[in-house]
Amino acid sequence: MSEQLLPGFHIRRGSTLDRSLLVKFMQRTYQDMFPNQDFAHLEQTVKQYFSGDTPLWWVEEEREVGAGKQKRNFSSASTPPIACLWVGNAIDQVRGDRHAHIFILYVVPEYRRRGIGTALMRYVENWATQRGDRQIGLQVFQSNTPALNLYNQLGYQTQSLWMIKFLSAEK
Repeated sequence: MSEQLLPGFHIRRGSTLDRSLLVKFMQRTYQDMFPNQDFAHLEQTVKQYFSGDTPLWWVEEEREVGAGKQKRNFSSASTPPIACLWVGNAIDQVRGDRHAHIFILYVVPEYRRRGIGTALMRYVENWATQRGDRQIGLQVFQSNTPALNLYNQLGYQTQSLWMIKFLSAEK
């Protein structure tokens, strides 16, 4: 079942049958940011965390067919989804409350700056509110300025910083 996300775009709930498509979207997401890396390991991430308890949504574009508009078919390799949103659960380490955590929000580059990311964020906020969550968490790379701008415009604030140090593998 799908519903209109924005004029010209529909959103539908994915299923665990979409595992391989989710892996492809995750790999594309990271390749956009880090083009020289191999992201084959993301298949293991999806295998470990993707379940019926971690909802996935796909966005498709309406297209003209005959006299009216019709949705693209997700099962067709020639008409892939143009965006996805995958959400998991996290526990607030300060208050102990369960809350939604966005694993991935990705819009195919040709469809960016059309309000799809904003609409997806509002969609997941409504979903999380309906299930009783009081907050949503996400992780974003510091170098991903467009995403940072979107989240800031929507009222998201930095609560913590994830810091890393690369260690030498030499013994």
